[in-house]
Amino acid sequence: MSVALETINLEKRFGGLVATNKVSFRLAQGGRHALIGPNGAGKTTFINLLTGVLPSNGGQVLLNGEDVTRLSQQQRARRGLGRTFQINQLFAAMTPVESIGLAVSERMGGGADFWRGLGTRTDIIDEVLELLERFRLTDVMDHPTARLPYGKQRLLEIAVALAGNPRVLLLDEPAAGVPEAERQELLDTLAALPKDVSILLIEHDMDLVFTFADRITVLVNGTHFAEGTPAEVMADPRVREVYLGEEEHA
Repeated sequence: MSVALETINLEKRFGGLVATNKVSFRLAQGGRHALIGPNGAGKTTFINLLTGVLPSNGGQVLLNGEDVTRLSQQQRARRGLGRTFQINQLFAAMTPVESIGLAVSERMGGGADFWRGLGTRTDIIDEVLELLERFRLTDVMDHPTARLPYGKQRLLEIAVALAGNPRVLLLDEPAAGVPEAERQELLDTLAALPKDVSILLIEHDMDLVFTFADRITVLVNGTHFAEGTPAEVMADPRVREVYLGEEEHA
């Protein structure tokens, strides 16, 4: 199995609290892998370690076989690691065309030149239009982001992340806060993401998890608790007690 993203005994401590307890994990090339666990399980800390937001206290992070443990967020992003956030990081006054265009231009080394040369860069325009269509944003392409339905904002954030041409994409609770009426569009778009991009999904929505993922890892108290196919995880009595039991008492 070719591995896109891997951790080996990854550890993070905050004083006497062990938030990530020697976690070893593998995301297969082209995989659709979900990370789940009860509140306080350490999922956000783990993602922040993967992306370089937090430094680790031990262990390694390997991206496509390269040790990136000591690299910055920006250096990891340039090597193909992209992410979205629980709360979107979009510019409220920008439109989808502007947001995606800027992301594509920055990846191509244009940066601010995007604003001056938009009409002359057919390569950028073609890619922006393709992403707008893929993420079902053509009908709102000229609307300020602040005015978009929340489901469209989530789609836009994923489109901007994909515009960076990541080889590995971390989706941090993409369905969080999305109204029921907009969820199917989000689910359909996630299902159609490029197969050559390896995806790690962090999500509480079990319908999305079991629909999207071909493999699931369960974190509990910062520890790798269980892993397997969706059917294996669903049938594991330990997972049902620790994770699904929390849902029953929520």
